[in-house]
Amino acid sequence: MSAMAVVQKPDSVSIIPAPRPFRGSVTPPGSKSETNRFLMLAALSSGRTRLDAPLRADDTNRFIDAIRACGAGIREGDSWVEIDSSGLLEGGSSVMLGDGGTPTRFMIALATLARQPITIDGSARMRERPVAEGIEMLRALGAEIQYLESEGRLPVRVGGGKVPRGGALEVGRTASSQFVSAVLLLAPRLERGIDLSVRADSLTSPSYVELTIHALEKWGVAVQVERDHEGRLARVTVPPTQLRAASLQIEVDASSAAYFLAAAAVVPDAGVVIRGLPRLSKQPDVACLSALVSMGASECSSAAGIGVEGTSIWRGIDIDASRWPDGALCLAAVASLAKGSTRIRGLETLKDKECDRVHVMAEQLARTGCCIESTDHSITIHPDRVRAAPVLIDPRGDHRVAMSFAVLGLARPGISIANPACVSKSYPAFWRDLHQLTGCVS
Repeated sequence: MSAMAVVQKPDSVSIIPAPRPFRGSVTPPGSKSETNRFLMLAALSSGRTRLDAPLRADDTNRFIDAIRACGAGIREGDSWVEIDSSGLLEGGSSVMLGDGGTPTRFMIALATLARQPITIDGSARMRERPVAEGIEMLRALGAEIQYLESEGRLPVRVGGGKVPRGGALEVGRTASSQFVSAVLLLAPRLERGIDLSVRADSLTSPSYVELTIHALEKWGVAVQVERDHEGRLARVTVPPTQLRAASLQIEVDASSAAYFLAAAAVVPDAGVVIRGLPRLSKQPDVACLSALVSMGASECSSAAGIGVEGTSIWRGIDIDASRWPDGALCLAAVASLAKGSTRIRGLETLKDKECDRVHVMAEQLARTGCCIESTDHSITIHPDRVRAAPVLIDPRGDHRVAMSFAVLGLARPGISIANPACVSKSYPAFWRDLHQLTGCVS
């Protein structure tokens, strides 16, 4: 097995063999999760906030543009952004968030405090994704929100009237955790704060709610957390708090880092260190490192960052990825190289992303020669390394699907990926950085 290089064409990227393994380091862009959370807190705060090393990609750029369109002053540099806000948006505007699920749901919550109504819309795919659960949460807190076309779908008109006061809120399993995070981020600005109780065994994607709690604490909010006997979130109380501007460094993105960890892991004697990503990061997708090690890779983390070294012997595993479902796509690609089958569970939230990710991964992995079984919440990969015919992968416009198959192409000849520009949603420089790591682009 050998390393590969990347050749970019106008409409596809092909992965071709390289003469030797690679070793090096990568510094991915800033965390998408942290950037979006801190952008929302900056808009809710009084004063000028500075964020260093934020992610600059489609999702975050659209969120920045939406905040600017609603009255906040924003200055931008190559590696920083400053948000000058009074803590209350003026509104009276229409904003388009594209495919961004998190920015759209955060913006709906943020707009509930606007002086004038804000119309919020998204792409055709975003119009298909669920927003009704979160809007009912916000309405229960006193927010004014109207559907403009279809009940339960974008576009919506928000704010400009009654301001939510907050109070007690019960939530169970939801289609997305993003609105739960949005409500918690909004909570310090509400008259009664938020006293959120979990009425199910567990929240959907609880690790991302934990990340939201961590973001609030870094901003100086005294969040109170109660857990059940298994350590799961049972109650989160966010008191009314006068939010003031902050100056923060954004951690590198663990989701983006996962592809480079996997890229080195599938090539024997290759190695990579992700600079700036601590082993104990709160970002959920840092769990991909442990998953890769359980399949056969060797960890080589250090004070510089987390890292892995490659192997030629991959073991199939059975794993619950409910706390890090985005990273599961990368793991599924690696699993197609294993000796033995791999089952990845806990993927129920993936059907409502940029595409139905479980379905698309199953479809495209089957085209590479694997036998695939999938449900709404799991995927099982039975590898078949006999067939290695060239195949053009269609990621259905999904950045994470495209990057996952780029990893597979480092170990299986003949992989090409259509619509490579879709990675701009979260990692515009992905193909450049993959080239720099492998060192051999035709």
